[in-house]
Amino acid sequence: MAKNNDELLKNVISHAKEYGFVFPSSEIYDGLSAVYDYGQLGAELKNNIKTYWWKAMVQMNENIVGIDSAIFMHPKIWKASGHVDGFNDPMIDNKDSKKRYRADQLLEDKITRYLKDGKSDKAENLQKAMDEALKAEDLPQLKLLIEEHEIACPVSGTRNWTEVRQFNLMFSTQFGAMAEGSDEVYLRPETAQGIFVNFLNVQKSGRMKIPFGIAQIGKAFRNEVIARQFIMRMREFEQMEMQFFVAPGTEMAWFAHWKQARLKWHLALGTSPDKYHFHNHVKLAHYANAATDIEFEFPFGFKEVEGIHSRTDFDLSQHQQFSGKKMQYFDAEVDETTGKPRGNYIPYVIETSIGLDRMFLLTLINAFEEQDLSTEDKTDSRTLLRLHPALAPYKVAIFPLTKKDGLPEKAREIMNTLKYDFNCIYEEKDAIGKRYRRMDAVGTPFCVTVDHQTLEDNTVTIRHRDSMEQERVAITNLPKIIGDLVSWKTLLE
Repeated sequence: MAKNNDELLKNVISHAKEYGFVFPSSEIYDGLSAVYDYGQLGAELKNNIKTYWWKAMVQMNENIVGIDSAIFMHPKIWKASGHVDGFNDPMIDNKDSKKRYRADQLLEDKITRYLKDGKSDKAENLQKAMDEALKAEDLPQLKLLIEEHEIACPVSGTRNWTEVRQFNLMFSTQFGAMAEGSDEVYLRPETAQGIFVNFLNVQKSGRMKIPFGIAQIGKAFRNEVIARQFIMRMREFEQMEMQFFVAPGTEMAWFAHWKQARLKWHLALGTSPDKYHFHNHVKLAHYANAATDIEFEFPFGFKEVEGIHSRTDFDLSQHQQFSGKKMQYFDAEVDETTGKPRGNYIPYVIETSIGLDRMFLLTLINAFEEQDLSTEDKTDSRTLLRLHPALAPYKVAIFPLTKKDGLPEKAREIMNTLKYDFNCIYEEKDAIGKRYRRMDAVGTPFCVTVDHQTLEDNTVTIRHRDSMEQERVAITNLPKIIGDLVSWKTLLE
């Protein structure tokens, strides 16, 4: 199984490069570790995932609005949020390979190893000891565990380790033209703070009543020292976050609501429910009173794709304290428990935060299929991306059967009417079968073939990606046939 999983990931990574989904960044200069570029089809798929999230979050909810806050923010914001003092990972260096690792990840890999080898007692004991050391921030104990369990550096194979040290994950840069008089600012490590500092602006300008949410999609930056598993852990990544502001005392009901609503969003794409589970946090962040992750079964195990957190009033209280501006909301609604208006309070927050790049990888892995189509007479196969039609980069491919007899002109005419509503691709090179295979590999749900009969009766052959079935339809019916299947409505309902 492990071999198959490793192979699946390798195949998805090479497929992503070959068909223009994801490229290593700065590749002609030998790349940049843990930074990737999205190619022409990757950019389309990524935008479609964003659109699906934005429509489900903002368009479908009257009490949720979206913003786009700046990447640069006042340095004091990161002091208030705790990132300056507390945004650290426990790191350990191998003296021989000069490689740096996250201590907890070395231990997690060892736990996985134990489980694979059937040593569940050892795995359980190590998990418990690691959790305790992390909770107590006992760095010497983490090193002791690495030594006791004889964990070697994956590169050098030696156990010549430094002490475990805390390493801050924020990128800092200079703000201002003059080096001497410039301020140190940070590239934001999350998008949430841009929402919190705009809470009052949005609430007042939008006349929002609690409960309400603010959504945002944006880039964040973390100096992730361990960069691995393709686009799973990157230094520059994109988040889709929504902070939902609620009255104190109602947060647990809303936490339960958003857990279910978010899982439903994932499952609407047709993913098997067995691939997902909730992972409730044992060790909560100091400001949280509940936290769970939606985890997906990647080829390298169950990993977090989305987090749902009940953050209490920590964020707004911190910004009130550090900025000196009141972050209170006056609520005229009657509290059912007291029978009186709620009055002034600092709202509590339920956060839903999903990694767009992880969602992209999940979507590719889920859709990737290698099919054996061999018959007794000939061997045949195809690689298929079984993407939900609404997410597919191209919705329809238009092929003239041959390059002559007016077929290309007719095909172009059809494309020119369809391209206003759908992202189309036109191809006339190679045999028709090869063109079909190419479109299967990039997940295009429909191929429309223009042949000599088209010139006589204005009908075309439409081929369906998943079933490979073909049917003869009138050109005038194409917008409806394609539109019904690729509509966002199929997902949002």
